[in-house]
Amino acid sequence: MVKRLILIAVVLLMLSSCNGNTISTSTSPADEIPTAAPTTEVSPTPTDTQEPATDTPEPTETSAPTPTQPAAYGPANFPANVDPLTGLEVSDPALLQRRPVAVKIQMFPRGGRPPMGVSQADIVYDFYQNFGLTRFHAIFYGKNAETVGPIRSARLLDISLIDMYKSVFAFGGAENRTVSKLLSSDFSTRLVFEGANQCPPMCRIDPNAKNFLVTNTDEVSKYIAKKGVDNSKPNLNGMSFGASIPSGGQPGTQVFTRYSISSYNRWDYDANSGRYLRFQDMQEASSTDVEAYGALNDGISKTQIAADNVIVLLAAHQYAFGTHSGPSEVIDINLAGSGKAYAFREGQVFELQWNRPTKDSVLFLTFPDGTPYPFKPGNIWFEVVGKTSKIEKTAQGIYRYTMNLP
Repeated sequence: MVKRLILIAVVLLMLSSCNGNTISTSTSPADEIPTAAPTTEVSPTPTDTQEPATDTPEPTETSAPTPTQPAAYGPANFPANVDPLTGLEVSDPALLQRRPVAVKIQMFPRGGRPPMGVSQADIVYDFYQNFGLTRFHAIFYGKNAETVGPIRSARLLDISLIDMYKSVFAFGGAENRTVSKLLSSDFSTRLVFEGANQCPPMCRIDPNAKNFLVTNTDEVSKYIAKKGVDNSKPNLNGMSFGASIPSGGQPGTQVFTRYSISSYNRWDYDANSGRYLRFQDMQEASSTDVEAYGALNDGISKTQIAADNVIVLLAAHQYAFGTHSGPSEVIDINLAGSGKAYAFREGQVFELQWNRPTKDSVLFLTFPDGTPYPFKPGNIWFEVVGKTSKIEKTAQGIYRYTMNLP
C-alpha cells in the first residue's frame, strides 16, 4: 500500500512538472472553479449563444432513418458485425475488436459551443458536475470521429462509466482528489491526457482563438496500442435491442431536463426521422418561464444533434468530500445497483428500472417485472438526474425532470 501511494505521488509530481502541458490537478478559475457565482461565468452574450431555433424542428442530416435491423439483439451473443452498444450493424467490424473510446466534453461556458463530434458517439451521458453546470461523457465504439471536443476535466462518475464500458478515457485534468482516484484505479494505463509532444492523440486547435483541446478516436486507440496497453475487445454484453416498439408505452414526444438555472435542455420527437432532436439553454433562467432554447448542433457535421433513445436515469447524488460550498464542491453520483428510469423512443415513454449489478456491468434497462427492455437500434443519450428530482407530466406526451441536489 505504501509503495502504491509513493507511486501515485511520483506520478502526480511528474505530471505537474511538464510546463503545464500535462494532466491538471489544479482548480484554476479558467477550468474548474469559477471565482464568482456560476451565473457570472456562464452569462450569455450575443456571441456566446447559437442561432435560436423555432420550436418546430426541421429534419437534418443527422435525422436519417435507422437502417433496417433484425427483430432483436442482445443481451448477449451479438454477431461479430453488430455493435453491442447500439444494436446496429457496423461498416467496419474491425472497430468492434478494440475497446470503446470515451471523451469528456465541455458544455460551459456557452461561448465554447457547439460540441464537436458527439453525433458520432454510440452513447452519451449528460450529468451534473458542480456549480449548476453539466458536461458530457461520450462513448465511441462502432464509429470513429476525427475531431472530438472541446475536452475538459473529469468527474467522479466518469470512473464508474469507464468501469462499465471498459473504455479508454480521454480527458483534460480534474480536481486533485479525483485525479488521485483515476491514477490509482485498475484502468490507469487507459487514461489519455494532454502532454508534451503528445499530438496526436491530444491536440490543440484554435477556432476563433479558443485554443480547444480535441482528440481523434482512432488516434487514441493507436496511441494505447503503441503503449502496449491491452486494447482487445472487452465483454460489453448486457443491453437488448429491438426494432419493434414494445407494448405498454405512453405518449412521450417532448423531454425537458432542468439541472439548474444555467443548464437545461429539451428533446423534441421528430416523427419524420423517428428521432429526438436536442435543444439547449441559451441564457440563465431563474424559472421555467424564462427558459430560452436553441438547437444544439454538432460543430463538425453542422447538423442538429439527434438521438434514437433518450433515457432519464434517477440516481443518488451526494457531496463526495463532506462539503457543498466554496471551491471544494465535488459531486459523487451512484450508478450502482438499480434505480428508476424513463425511456423515450419513437414518440413513446416507458417507466422502467436501470440495472448495474456489478462494477463492470454495462448498464441495462428492465420492465418492472424484470423483463429486459429493448432499446431502439441506434444511439443513446442518458440524462442523469437526482434520485429525488421532481417529475412532471405537463401535458399529453410532455415530461419535465427538475434536478434536486442533496
